Amino acid sequence: MNQPIGEKIKLYRVSKDITVEQVAEITGLSKDLINKIEENKIIPMLSYLIKIARSLGTRLGTFLDDNNECSCVLTRADNAVESVRYLTSEKTCAGSLIFNSLGHNKKDRNMEPFLVTLKKDSINEKDNMSSHEGEEFIYVLKGKIGVKYGKDYYEINKGDSIYYDSAVMHNVHSLNNEEADILAVIYMP
Repeated sequence: MNQPIGEKIKLYRVSKDITVEQVAEITGLSKDLINKIEENKIIPMLSYLIKIARSLGTRLGTFLDDNNECSCVLTRADNAVESVRYLTSEKTCAGSLIFNSLGHNKKDRNMEPFLVTLKKDSINEKDNMSSHEGEEFIYVLKGKIGVKYGKDYYEINKGDSIYYDSAVMHNVHSLNNEEADILAVIYMP
């Protein structure tokens, strides 16, 4: 991506004449956290980014795309776009989840398809739950993942999938101290 995600959020927020305080009130996030995200001092958790997008009346892709003028997007295997790294916890500095967008620049989309690498350190973050509007579909391509969903816990192997309402508190993490690769599709109405 050419422009950092925090910069995109700030430019969009200012263009809509919305204050950091208003975003904080709507999202339930602190003003300090929003400022740090906008100043690119921290990498936002995916759930935070979704809440910020919703508070600004836009879709997640607004902050992930360089432009969104295509009605059809083809992504070749050797040309995936690493759109962003997300934290699975505010306590970590490096991205524990690496998202490669498969819908990069598709205009007017409601789904966000990604190839995601869950770093082996994401296992340490399994107690950090998040929620956001919409639904998620996950298919495991490599490795093994754990999904904490509400009070339930699932171990998911290569070739398995899970589909759930993402408004329920959840966490996705790698297992066996190994990286895992998943296909994830996030739908936001």
